[in-house]
Amino acid sequence: MLTSLRTSTSLLLSTLFLLMGVGLLHSHIALQGRALGFSVAMIGLLTSAYYTGFLVGTYTVPRLTHRIGHIRAFAFCTALVTLVVLVQALVPAYGLWLALRLLQGLLLVGLYAIIESWLNASADPAHRSSIFAIYMMVNLGATAAAQQFLRIGGDGFVLFCMVAILFCAASLPVVTSRQPQPQMRSVPRVRIGPLFRLAPTALVSALLSGLAMGAFWGLLPVYAAARGLSAGGIGTYVSVGVAGGVVLQWPLGRFSDRIDRRLALSLISGLAALAALTNLVLPNPGGAAAMAVIFAFGGMSLTLYPIAVAHLVDYVHRDELMSASSTVLLVNGIGSALGPLLAGSLMGLLGPKLLFVWFAILDGTLAAYAFHRFNHRKREVTPEDTFVPLVNTGASSLELHADED
Repeated sequence: MLTSLRTSTSLLLSTLFLLMGVGLLHSHIALQGRALGFSVAMIGLLTSAYYTGFLVGTYTVPRLTHRIGHIRAFAFCTALVTLVVLVQALVPAYGLWLALRLLQGLLLVGLYAIIESWLNASADPAHRSSIFAIYMMVNLGATAAAQQFLRIGGDGFVLFCMVAILFCAASLPVVTSRQPQPQMRSVPRVRIGPLFRLAPTALVSALLSGLAMGAFWGLLPVYAAARGLSAGGIGTYVSVGVAGGVVLQWPLGRFSDRIDRRLALSLISGLAALAALTNLVLPNPGGAAAMAVIFAFGGMSLTLYPIAVAHLVDYVHRDELMSASSTVLLVNGIGSALGPLLAGSLMGLLGPKLLFVWFAILDGTLAAYAFHRFNHRKREVTPEDTFVPLVNTGASSLELHADED
């Protein structure tokens, strides 16, 4: 385990800096867009453009990596995404920001895929699950910690520079790594129809989770600002929500190992819907009760996609894992692109509290659908069923299951 961790240190360190930059960028763009006079719907569209870039990058950046190698591709993507962030800081024009957000999504999903495929190649198969559990903790922990940079004073340009600094720092551990580069595998085909017939709950969960969490990442800071929180309070509020995902990811995932995963999805999403509804009646978003509710909501919501992936693995043959992972990632990405656009439009028309109405509707729908599927077809739970924490970034994440079947 220690040997595998040592060989992965540079990648995890790059992940730490990269995700701190991404977490700060998401929140800062939402708040800076609000300061520039963009409507909530316009800010939601910016987040949708980012996730649309995710979908494009899933197909384009792996081909670049195959051609020039992991290290050069990583350095290229970090340099270009840093350039994009600085251009965005210099030119606060909405049309340009849309194009730049799409490009950011394209480049960042490529960086995630490079890190994850390298982790798969360097980690000992016996400890791969543990390494990816640490990767998940670094991922969400860095995102939560990054929100505290919102307390830095100065104009919006200062925080854009902070993001650029973090992205530059992310390139250094990988570029100086002495670990051998992994061989690039061919890009798998997307097959939505066959996967839906095999494990419909996995695809529906991925879509609904994307619709909810795309809005979570893109619009939660806007909601907190509209409710009167200061910049520091917004950072703390978002951090607490993400911290819930760090703390609850593993225990809820292990809980899904003990029962049918569809029942686990139904129970967890039902509780997430209840937390969202509870938030609607809280008068003070900065109070202790509101922090407890957003912690619970974030913890349960950020667990739904990994459990859906684990449910998928229960049914998919080993030879089809990569094709299936690409498909479920694509479906989740579509939801993540549409979620901020739809939720942002609702918030613009009916007020900021509609964000949590949106969450409650989606989680309630998932709870009902997963319970329906649980009643429709039972699955035998075996001791070999093992949850692995995943972050829905690159399709290569699911490779870690291949050596565990």
